[in-house]
Amino acid sequence: MKRDSRLSGVLHVLLHMAEVDGPVTSEAMARTMQTNPVVIRRIMSGLRDQGFVRSEKGHGGGWTIARDLGSITLLDVYRALGEPEPFAMGHRTEAPGCAVEQAVNAALESAFQDAEALLLARFQTVTLAQLSMDFHARLTAAGCTTLNLENTHDA
Repeated sequence: MKRDSRLSGVLHVLLHMAEVDGPVTSEAMARTMQTNPVVIRRIMSGLRDQGFVRSEKGHGGGWTIARDLGSITLLDVYRALGEPEPFAMGHRTEAPGCAVEQAVNAALESAFQDAEALLLARFQTVTLAQLSMDFHARLTAAGCTTLNLENTHDA
């Protein structure tokens, strides 16, 4: 099954943006994330709709973070992405006729719901400011003294 890595990617982009004074273009973020600028713009427009980022058009324009990192949780970003399915596992069939498969589905559904509730509760306790602090601690431990969009991937 294919994994949905949008949450990880968006968090990555937001933390990069927090390190830059001024707007960051979709093209610069796309180079860093090794993706297409259209993908970045699509993701960022969803975050803009939720008030997490803002965009400026024209020369010198780009994307900036619109709120304090301490006020944005992983849960906020997860919801801004449309609450993607958190687990790759699922039922073999959604409406089984077999009583054995019905029992299996019931047990799995309960476990999936419990796991999702725990995950979302954890997401609500982690802010982008905490991720940023962890990022900076890792940079310091790696001996990095200067920072830009490209060298953060070398740390």
